[in-house]
Amino acid sequence: MSGITRQPYPPCVNGGAGGNCFGRCSWPELVGQNAEKAKAVIEKENAYVTVVLLQEGKEVGRTDYCINRVYVYVDDKGNVSQRPFVG
Repeated sequence: MSGITRQPYPPCVNGGAGGNCFGRCSWPELVGQNAEKAKAVIEKENAYVTVVLLQEGKEVGRTDYCINRVYVYVDDKGNVSQRPFVG
């Protein structure tokens, strides 16, 4: 995962009680795909979100719900290890 660079994360936009996101909210088809390519797909399909790449087992995302964030957990081969979704 040495090629992955972390970008500054914008302030959280809370989805409120309903937790509704804008645009597409989940990408199950990206599991097993290259994480950098998955990041590009997600940000293209939902312009409202910022993708944050996290190394599986070593990094934990925040627990607050943000409708403008997608965590993508990356395995040791640089591939998406879990279904990415808004939150």
